[in-house]
Amino acid sequence: MRQTSLAKNSIEFSSYLVGTMRLGNWGENFNTNQWIEFVEKSLELGLRDFDHADIYGDYTTEADFGKVLKEKPHLRDEMQITTKCGIKIPTENRPKNRIKSYDSSEEHIIQSVENSLINLQTDYIDVLLLHRPDFLMNPNEIAETFEKLKDDGKVKYFGVSNFSTSQFEMINKVYPLVTHQVEASLRHLKPFGDGILDQLMMKNIRPTVWSPLGGGHFMHKGNSKTDQDLNQILKRLSVKYELNTAQLMLLFLKRHPSGIIPVLGTSKTERLKEALAVESKTMEKEDWYALYSAAKGEELP
Repeated sequence: MRQTSLAKNSIEFSSYLVGTMRLGNWGENFNTNQWIEFVEKSLELGLRDFDHADIYGDYTTEADFGKVLKEKPHLRDEMQITTKCGIKIPTENRPKNRIKSYDSSEEHIIQSVENSLINLQTDYIDVLLLHRPDFLMNPNEIAETFEKLKDDGKVKYFGVSNFSTSQFEMINKVYPLVTHQVEASLRHLKPFGDGILDQLMMKNIRPTVWSPLGGGHFMHKGNSKTDQDLNQILKRLSVKYELNTAQLMLLFLKRHPSGIIPVLGTSKTERLKEALAVESKTMEKEDWYALYSAAKGEELP
């Protein structure tokens, strides 16, 4: 498996991150044996990076994954774990959370990390992301917190998710970040034009991308004219590139020079294999623009 660097002199990732959000009780509700089988098969395919967040499964999915490492602790040395914190949701597992809110205070970040370490059955987290921008965040407090966690050996690298370019710059200026995880797909084209990908390229930082298949929208053949036009192009390119619709959507993202690393949200190892097959393909520029224009619903200006 070819490894890819998120930032110069930084952590090395494989070509995809394996998302865990839909594997717990927000989705498939895997039992421990199913978790073990899925993790082991992912590792066998060379996909060693697992993407988490503390809130997944109403704060239960990290612990589900941790049972894998409790049963098979040797697997920890074969993988890298990304997790996120900063979103607080009201749930019976966090009765003190009265409403949904964002919190990037030192107290909350450190407590979240401590919880994640316990739940994941690990001594360290490879990458910690701030899950959403806290409008009341203090960049200096965040930098000091990151430094403390790194010095204590609890987190190796740090990044953010769903930030604006100015919010990313504000944090990165006081503490070096290794990635920015954003939503991008043929259903969500905003990062291609709002400066986020440009900013990361200028800093030699590779983005990770959630919902790269647009929530499966185009696999369900939407009925709008935009959907119909785009599906026609996807059908034509499917023959040309010998790829299915999901693979073409991944190839569309990977054609961008920022070096997008998608987060795969599937629970099926066959889908992981299909994603890896995309690595040998390159999309022609005009085909990329045909998809972009169709997804946008209008010609380029």
